[in-house]
Amino acid sequence: QKIHLKSICLQYQLYLLLNSHFFCLLKNGMGLIILCAYVPKAEAGHCKWAEVLKDLEKIKTSKDIDVSLYTANTDEDVKCQEPVMRCFFLETEVIIQECRIKNCSETQDVVNIWKNGNASLENKKLNSTTSAKCKECEEYEEKSFTEFIQSFVKVIQRDCK
Repeated sequence: QKIHLKSICLQYQLYLLLNSHFFCLLKNGMGLIILCAYVPKAEAGHCKWAEVLKDLEKIKTSKDIDVSLYTANTDEDVKCQEPVMRCFFLETEVIIQECRIKNCSETQDVVNIWKNGNASLENKKLNSTTSAKCKECEEYEEKSFTEFIQSFVKVIQRDCK
């Protein structure tokens, strides 16, 4: 015996809120209503750090920024990826302060890096078990601005794969 399902799909139009999810009400022959949701996969090749990478490209050759920054290792354990990212974004605050003192032309780009990074990391709670096994930001070696940017880019690219 076949059970015929009636499907009524409703598209919720608040794209920014729910990123085009589709909700479906399915009713089988016995009157049971099932609510399901279709959640599309992120676009292939899309990286949540794309805007950060663009801004890092803009500032990497800056002659105005001359600071030493705690620089996480690019070969850090994958389990420590989030604390490593947090460290890089934390150090961008140092760059912002340096830019404000020296009136850098790249100040807004650095602020954008900080804002975009913190917006992406803000929603994630840091797992205390994982973070206990990972280094604190201040435990990393201080490196030049150029080395910092190179490492930052590598870590972001690894996260985007």
